[in-house]
Amino acid sequence: MITIQSLTKNFGEQRVLNRVNASFDTGKVTAIIGPNGSGKSTLIKSILGLVTPDSGLITLDGKAIAPQDAEYRRRIGYMPQTARFPENMKVHELLSLMADLRDMVTDRDEELMRSLQLEREISKALKHLSGGTKQKVNAYLAFLFRPDVLILDEPTAGLDPVSSTLLKDKILKEKNNGRTVIITSHVMSELEEITDRVLFLNEGCVNFEGTIEDLRQKTGEERLERSIAHLMKGLGLWTLSKKY
Repeated sequence: MITIQSLTKNFGEQRVLNRVNASFDTGKVTAIIGPNGSGKSTLIKSILGLVTPDSGLITLDGKAIAPQDAEYRRRIGYMPQTARFPENMKVHELLSLMADLRDMVTDRDEELMRSLQLEREISKALKHLSGGTKQKVNAYLAFLFRPDVLILDEPTAGLDPVSSTLLKDKILKEKNNGRTVIITSHVMSELEEITDRVLFLNEGCVNFEGTIEDLRQKTGEERLERSIAHLMKGLGLWTLSKKY
């Protein structure tokens, strides 16, 4: 379980996170949603130790974490929105490199590798892979070390419908295995399939935190997309689209 207390971050004179309080529960999928510039990326990077907050506290299973403490990151699997790999490296070399960097020996998730059809790509250089296949490698790396926490940023972007469905099934499986899952996506219908809880950010502040059912009751809307649109209208965010 991850808890965040009064987290604040400024970049110059701009306050990006403003005393954020939130929790990400074990065995739950929590979606972080908000308009562009709401603080989603900064919040995720703070959890990952890539951004140092100006004040506040982040705990993992009750233990405070600090950016300089690399040990807790072993428990996190991170899938960035855009995969950037050394182009001349082969897929199997990348997997070996990541295992060496983490100093961890683990059996490969052969089931996931087969379902994503990565076995036939394993000897190819990354520069020869399509964007969708690179995204599959990106996903595979996030799950590779069987982490306690999964942070997935737009995980199905660029995936074909079959691979997208397989990945969502994998997320649900890991949730049921007791993982803490944090996800962002611009596709509300996708989040509705797998999400238990919603954290809605705007201008660095939490405007809603709770279950999907709590959100429905608050907004009077059944669908997640319409519920989020309702919140945004209430905040005066009139330029609405399907990307939040």
